Amino acid sequence: MTVYLIRRLMQAMLVLAVMSVLVFLGVFAIGDPIEILIAADATQREKEEARIALGLDRPLIEQYWVFVQNALQGDLGRSFVFNMSALQVILQRFPATFELAMVAMLWTVLFGIPLGLWAGLKPDSFSGKSIMAGSILGFSLPSFWVGLMLIMTFAVVLGWLPSTGRAEPETHFGITSSLWTAKGWSHVMLPSINLALGQIALVIRLTRAGVREAMLMDYVKFARAKGLSQRRVIGVHVMKNIMIPIVTVLGLELGSLIAFAVVTESIFAWPGMGKLIIDSINLLDRPIVVAYLLMTVFLVIFINFAVDVLYSVLDPRVRLKDAGA
Repeated sequence: MTVYLIRRLMQAMLVLAVMSVLVFLGVFAIGDPIEILIAADATQREKEEARIALGLDRPLIEQYWVFVQNALQGDLGRSFVFNMSALQVILQRFPATFELAMVAMLWTVLFGIPLGLWAGLKPDSFSGKSIMAGSILGFSLPSFWVGLMLIMTFAVVLGWLPSTGRAEPETHFGITSSLWTAKGWSHVMLPSINLALGQIALVIRLTRAGVREAMLMDYVKFARAKGLSQRRVIGVHVMKNIMIPIVTVLGLELGSLIAFAVVTESIFAWPGMGKLIIDSINLLDRPIVVAYLLMTVFLVIFINFAVDVLYSVLDPRVRLKDAGA
């Protein structure tokens, strides 16, 4: 266990180091933030003074070294636009993105697993084929188009749900969230559905494949031969054995939902990290872009580790030393 943790920690540090170099070179070598941040009628001297104040007059390698030294102390830079810690700006937006991702994951579990189970148990029925056809659409339709259609249908035509923004968060039991109110749920409904459609389609197909394979196994035939009810066979024997790949996918997709909700947040004007990164790229706010990318890498690494640990909980035969092999 200790060796596994040390190995994963070293791998995480290596990934973060390589990512920092790639991101720094890709972001800091392109464009000049001064041309955007400083007024167009500013003199050349004013531009040079601003460049010196932001440290942009130094060679690229020196800028990277200063960034690494500060990063080791927990400082990922200071935002050019907000004039505050880049990490602090991102953490202010993180709760909104996390809230959106968790609701999307809720829809994925509530709809993906039951629909996939039904399609696996009744593959030749009309409902089973319809579910699989719907999953293909979930994979194929671009999220920006689906988002626009959701806004057009439920916000513009029917007027049932708001199309943009997040409700005012409230704090209860020490947890601050907009989901404590019905208004909060009405605001998160459309963006979370748009974000979850692709994941629901993936879980449907994965669950269906697992069920179809498990139903042919000897332990299922033996359970039926003992006279166990269909509900018990499916709930205990089938579901328990197909949950490991499903949990793996859900864990990985949670990281993707948090890290790459850019399109959904932009369409629905959701005030999360995705919208922040788009605005920061447009304004060439380099510290925000670098801090965001490094934070998302860290989140994906952490979630992968949590999934590995969950393996051993779901199946004692799976050991951490095997997961790390």
